[in-house]
Amino acid sequence: MSENKETLGSPTPEPDAGLNRDPEDWVTGDEPMTAAQRSYLDTLAREAGEELPADLSKAEASQHIDRLQQKSGRVSGDAGGGQDPAS
Repeated sequence: MSENKETLGSPTPEPDAGLNRDPEDWVTGDEPMTAAQRSYLDTLAREAGEELPADLSKAEASQHIDRLQQKSGRVSGDAGGGQDPAS
């Protein structure tokens, strides 16, 4: 067995199970935003009277969603927003 074997996870627990990881630190943060993020962000931006680029990354979309939720008073964690557990 090779000593340089690739592994997943960590030998020490991650605080909060990684649920509060900054979007900038997401493994998939540079990928295009998901369809759910796009739809929800479109709704939030329309409500706020803002226009945003349609080519945002997952991390960028999440940051805008969090910001617009705060602005509108919507609860964080609504479908398509906030921390993406698939990241």
